[in-house]
Amino acid sequence: MAKSAIFLDRDGVINEDTGYVSQVDDFHFLPGAIEALQLLKKKGYLLVVVTNQSGIARGYFSEDDFMNLTEWMDWSLADRDVDLDGIYFCPHHPDHGPTCDCRKPEPGMLLSAAKELKIDLASSWMVGDKTADIRAGINAGVKNTVLVRTGKALSDEGMKLASAVYDDLLAFAKAVPAA
Repeated sequence: MAKSAIFLDRDGVINEDTGYVSQVDDFHFLPGAIEALQLLKKKGYLLVVVTNQSGIARGYFSEDDFMNLTEWMDWSLADRDVDLDGIYFCPHHPDHGPTCDCRKPEPGMLLSAAKELKIDLASSWMVGDKTADIRAGINAGVKNTVLVRTGKALSDEGMKLASAVYDDLLAFAKAVPAA
């Protein structure tokens, strides 16, 4: 049976977006983010991180740097009773490498997760802080798309495309119905 998921952008949704976050010392969970993830798990959702990481293609940090930080983040959340069901990333940038179907707004990461984790996209949610996140959700067939105000400045286009806008991930987690 297919399950409902919350697809989450990382930088600006889960952690502060300080620009090309690649080291543990630069990673800071946003206020309320861990509580929000705990609540979303209690409500029965799979939690899937989908994150563009163009800093890899640009040479700002290595894929190993990203993987080390991701492992630290995953364990930090697990220590707080939040088990992520999947973490997907796109290491590409159109000006620094191959064209791909995984870089948001393309739907590749979400579609891969849906196939691998048996996710029902129509009953799932995409939560991001920019238009590309919302477009990725729409392009994948995710019915519900949400912007949060904790990352990039929201664009008019993004706000028109999104199903809803919340101040932060915790406000969304409190409002979303159980899966």
